[in-house]
Amino acid sequence: MDTENTPDVATAAEPAPTTWCPSGQALAPEAVVLGVRSRSDGTLAYLATPAPAKEVLPMIPDGIEPSRVLRFASHCVSSCAHRLNNDCTLVDKIRTLPASASASDEQPLPRCHLRARCQWWQQTGRAACGRCPAVSTSVHASDALNSLIADPTVTPDQLQEWIESSPDGPAAR
Repeated sequence: MDTENTPDVATAAEPAPTTWCPSGQALAPEAVVLGVRSRSDGTLAYLATPAPAKEVLPMIPDGIEPSRVLRFASHCVSSCAHRLNNDCTLVDKIRTLPASASASDEQPLPRCHLRARCQWWQQTGRAACGRCPAVSTSVHASDALNSLIADPTVTPDQLQEWIESSPDGPAAR
């Protein structure tokens, strides 16, 4: 028997490590709070230590949508509308957005407890990580840009075309 070409059974049987979505669902059983929207421009202040969402959600006052004030992370799942094979199409659209000064290659990345298991980081590295603090999981019909980003049928090319042609694009913000 050729043992050099025989796969290690223990390794082959192990499941692939679970990646996490930094734009996850608050009600997923494993969900954690990634950060708090506490800055005047709505960007994220990352928590130093993840807090289980199920412990934090009861503290949100009635009438306030949790995703307006918090960002959640949960497992990246194959049934997600933004999933194509093993990739997240949402992060591809986020990378289409113009980078802010805080997302430049010269700036340090935000401190994030999720990075080691983050789908976006594993898929695109620094390009997504620098834009992550500005991502909103709360989308309102009056926000055309975020509505396009959240729509799984919109491609990065279509988003780029809209940004370039729209007076409401990010440059107008």
